Amino acid sequence: MSKQSSQVELIWSAKENRFRPEPCFLSEDKEKSCSFKSNEISDIKAFHETLDLKQKVIPTFDNMLIHGENLLALKALEQDHSGKVRCIYIDPPYNTGKTFKHYDDGLKHSLWLSFMRDRLEILKRLLADNASIWISIDADESHYLKVLCDEIFGRKCFVDEIIWQRAFAPVNLKKTLSRSHDTILVYCKNPVNFTLNTLPRHNKQYDSYKNPDNDPRGAWTSADCTVGPVVKEKSYQITTPSGRVVFPPQGRCWLFSKERFNEMLKDNRIWFGKDGDNIPRVKKFLSEVKNGVVATTLWTREECGDTQEAKREIKALFSEEKNPFDTPKPERLIQRIIHLASDPEDLVLDGFLGSGTTAAVAHKMGRRWIGIEAGDHVYTYCLLRLQKVINGEDKGGITQDTGWQGGGGFKFYELIPSANTKDKP
Repeated sequence: MSKQSSQVELIWSAKENRFRPEPCFLSEDKEKSCSFKSNEISDIKAFHETLDLKQKVIPTFDNMLIHGENLLALKALEQDHSGKVRCIYIDPPYNTGKTFKHYDDGLKHSLWLSFMRDRLEILKRLLADNASIWISIDADESHYLKVLCDEIFGRKCFVDEIIWQRAFAPVNLKKTLSRSHDTILVYCKNPVNFTLNTLPRHNKQYDSYKNPDNDPRGAWTSADCTVGPVVKEKSYQITTPSGRVVFPPQGRCWLFSKERFNEMLKDNRIWFGKDGDNIPRVKKFLSEVKNGVVATTLWTREECGDTQEAKREIKALFSEEKNPFDTPKPERLIQRIIHLASDPEDLVLDGFLGSGTTAAVAHKMGRRWIGIEAGDHVYTYCLLRLQKVINGEDKGGITQDTGWQGGGGFKFYELIPSANTKDKP
């Protein structure tokens, strides 16, 4: 707790020593900018009409791929993009102490906290009022990051913590526990009336809907009619159509008051089984359920892919590479985040672009995007990968699911210190 106030906050060495970056601007490298080329296409809607109907999304063109230190790049984006980003996903260094091929993942703990604080403060300003930020991390720093985010975004803006199963097989060399999950922290800009999209229902989820009693309202499934803990007004006997008297199980009561239960019974919304002798259950009609399903906070590898799937996706794109990018995320994982947090044509930002997954997935989903990467692999991975997406040469990841065939474009920017030129272009 801070000595200056009663507010709970995280304290670390040199917390008050903030880095003051020199102003920079973004300079387009037109030779690296990329756009789908066709003499017959004059605008985005005309292009979409030329596509096979399997493609479900309209490609976007006003996207930005930025090479440069992300704190400086984010600062450069503030003037034109504050309050405009609908979804931010970042996969920052986990600070595990390891060294990877494309980046170093070992900072002094206090330096890492300052590093994250400075970037999160700008990212918050970039968020739209109905927007959210999703941050991948693991147990080495997740708890510190949670407290830091509470301080920056506010505890009321904490949406939830997602557990993503990144691995399946245990690492037998471990002497204690083999870590198989990452955490994704989710915060919103404004908690008032904040919502996320739902997940689409799959065919298997419809299989349980039948109509054994030929109800004119159509197919239905039954749900438990009890709840806990016990409420006295909802504890009463029920006589089944067969004449059997039943009570709720010990420690539970009925879902409805007796008066409400009788109304449900009269409306043929209570099911006692084929022979009318079972404990009552509530009928849930397919015609009355939501089109989507609220996402849970446990995301399995079957649903969202894992690290091995992500590496196979990168290997397929860069087959000539013996050791492709070390720590990619699977496209299905990023697809779920973008689906929940945004709508087509919304702006998605990733300030730690890595191998380019977020930009590639956002593009295939018809979102506008901004990707920032400091390393030179922005040329060898991000740039080449996004060119393949636009040219319809990326056949992996979520391509089949979205029916992606190509299209759209982006502008490539280098980060230039203002001191290097007298005039900003």
